[in-house]
Amino acid sequence: MASPESTLASLGIQLGEPVAPIANFVPTVRTGQLLFVSGQICFRDGKLTHTGQVGTDCSIEDGKAAARACALNLLAHARKALGSLDRIVRVVQVQGFVNAAPGFGQQPAVINGASDLLVEIFGDAGKHSRYAIGVGSLPSNAAVEVAATFEIRD
Repeated sequence: MASPESTLASLGIQLGEPVAPIANFVPTVRTGQLLFVSGQICFRDGKLTHTGQVGTDCSIEDGKAAARACALNLLAHARKALGSLDRIVRVVQVQGFVNAAPGFGQQPAVINGASDLLVEIFGDAGKHSRYAIGVGSLPSNAAVEVAATFEIRD
């Protein structure tokens, strides 16, 4: 199987520089063989890709694209913390938050945008436990926020 870094390259995906936190927290914390990456919203190229509530202001497909952007930001922070994504043994857990319109119940479909990307990059090691919940709002009115935990090797 190809390494995560070579898979990214073959897919033509550029992660770019991770976005610095805008509040009092750090983007990553390592403890033992786990790397926790703080929640990332859908920033790409210095701006939000999708804003508002999924189900009202944007579609499920827009939400999936936002979740994918969040996952790319997770990976950018992981790479910065580790030096290479090849140090990731597996994706342990993904936590997905969808800025959901009242009555919207398709949060799992939205967060699939992040999960599908992680499986595409890491293969079977990208399969993870997960939750996907709807919330009334997110920072900067982002449509989606995603956090993750990775098992890593030295």
